[in-house]
Amino acid sequence: MRRLPFLLALLATATLPAAAQAPMKMPSAPPGAPDPARLLAGNYRIEPSHTQVMFALDHLGFSIFRGFLSDASGTLTINPKNLGATKLNVTIPIDSIYTTSKELNEELIGPKFFDVQHWPDATFSSTSVLLGPDGKVLVNGNLTLHGQTRAAQMTVRLHGAGKSMMGKGQSIGFDGRMAINRSEYGIGGGVPLVSDQVQITIAAAFEQQ
Repeated sequence: MRRLPFLLALLATATLPAAAQAPMKMPSAPPGAPDPARLLAGNYRIEPSHTQVMFALDHLGFSIFRGFLSDASGTLTINPKNLGATKLNVTIPIDSIYTTSKELNEELIGPKFFDVQHWPDATFSSTSVLLGPDGKVLVNGNLTLHGQTRAAQMTVRLHGAGKSMMGKGQSIGFDGRMAINRSEYGIGGGVPLVSDQVQITIAAAFEQQ
C-alpha cells in the first residue's frame, strides 16, 4: 500500500504533455527594447494583465492623490513607414477603479462621480497620429468619459518592442501621457479643493495578432 502514492504520482507525470514537463527556457536578457527599428507593421491587441492606467490629481493642496484602472481592451493597427495610418481604439471599464480607500472606490463609481450604472466605460479612439518632439508621438483622438466626448491628445513614447514571450508574434509597449479637466466631462465634484486637472499615465502592452 505504501507504493500506491508513488505509483500514482509516476503515472500522472507520464501522462503530462512534454511541454508541461519541461521548464520554459528563459532568455538571458529582456526581449524588448526601445528601438523603433524593432517595430513591425500589423494588427495588435491590448494585453490587459500588463496594461495599467494611473490617474493623479491634487488633493486639498497637501498631496498628489493617485489611483488605477485596469482590464483595458482594444486594438492597435500600426505601420512604422506610414505613421499617419495608425489606428488606436481602447476601452477601460470604470468599475475597475482602485485607490487606497475602499469607501472612495465605491463612491467614485457611484452617481456622484462616474455613475457606472449609466456610463460603465471610458473609451479613446484616435483621429490622427503625428511625430512629435524628441522621438515622441502625438496621438489625437476622442475621449469619451461619463457620457461626454471631448477631443484629447496623448503623448506617447515607445517603451519596448521585440519577440513575444506570450505568443508567436511580437510584443510592443508604450508609455502614454494625457491631461484632462474632469469638469468638462461632468465629473466636477470637489473642485477646486480637489484639482480639476487630472494627469493620466498609460502603460500599455500589445500582442501581435
